[in-house]
Amino acid sequence: MTSAARPRARLRRASAGHALDRLREISLALPEAWEKISHGEPTFWVHKRMFAMFASAANHHGAGRDAVWCKAVHMTQEMVVARWPDRYFVPPYVGTSGWFGIYLDRRPNWSEVADRLEGSYRLVAPKRLLAALDEREGRGNVGRVSKR
Repeated sequence: MTSAARPRARLRRASAGHALDRLREISLALPEAWEKISHGEPTFWVHKRMFAMFASAANHHGAGRDAVWCKAVHMTQEMVVARWPDRYFVPPYVGTSGWFGIYLDRRPNWSEVADRLEGSYRLVAPKRLLAALDEREGRGNVGRVSKR
């Protein structure tokens, strides 16, 4: 490896660490959310259901770019991927179930990432945790996104 390539590799690893740290901060702030390694990557769960997965650029999940995969319904997936293909994509494996990916390697809008993660969380969280989240945010039952 040339000396010019080494700093880029270190920068890529550093930005991946930053992206994963931000992803953890956002995801684990949701009521009773927890993290575990699954399929070799950090994944985020509420009770027994996964709502997000980090995809590292360093392995085949990330395909060369750091990203987060978010649970969604097909309509949401189709909308975000069609409208913003430079930021969103259909991930392998789970894309057929409606999940979408968000690239994290090109200065993502973290507020938007947080909104998407909350939407994913709302699809799998129990009703009492949705109520707790709404209460914490001062929303009551407004804006609930749930298949239930």
